[in-house]
Amino acid sequence: MPQKMPQKTIDYYFVPQSPWTYLGHARLVQLAQKHRAIINVLPMDLGKIFPVSGGLPLAKRAPQRQANRLVELARFRDYLGVPLQVQPRYFPVAGDPAALVIIAVQAKDGWMAALDMASKILSGVWAEERNIADVPTLKAMLAECGLPESRYEESLQPQTQALYDRNTQAALDASVFGAPTYIVEGELFWGQDRLDFVERKLAS
Repeated sequence: MPQKMPQKTIDYYFVPQSPWTYLGHARLVQLAQKHRAIINVLPMDLGKIFPVSGGLPLAKRAPQRQANRLVELARFRDYLGVPLQVQPRYFPVAGDPAALVIIAVQAKDGWMAALDMASKILSGVWAEERNIADVPTLKAMLAECGLPESRYEESLQPQTQALYDRNTQAALDASVFGAPTYIVEGELFWGQDRLDFVERKLAS
């Protein structure tokens, strides 16, 4: 009998307020399904990544970089056919509350439920212009995903923060410097525009 190939794993480092994460999220899920890969859902604190990797928060970037970012977002939106407001009502927005909710969901409901919740949050920012730092909004999103509102209270527990810190340290240890980052068999791919290379790696 032919030997069964081991199931591959994608380490998925992201922040839930990132437009680039949003643009790649559904495609990543489709790739994982196609290649029967497992996704490690790893929200991280980019505020702790940037100082050691040379990155800058959006507000501190040069004006020409900020302007080009808007152009690129519109280009990818149109190319991918994804609904996206390049300057949504609630952005910039704190991502920590939403990240912690995703982690709490993964702990209790598994990685696929966490991906669904991440999708709801990402589209909430970029397609629906919802405030993902608002508690009632996060609870409503949990309900829309068929999850209990208690996951929000669980997101406030010390063990959830500890997992968030662990994800961030793992990102630092893996030389992650931006979001989204995908790691397959030790190889790092930064940015949703590298998903074609992720697929090649999964197929190899």
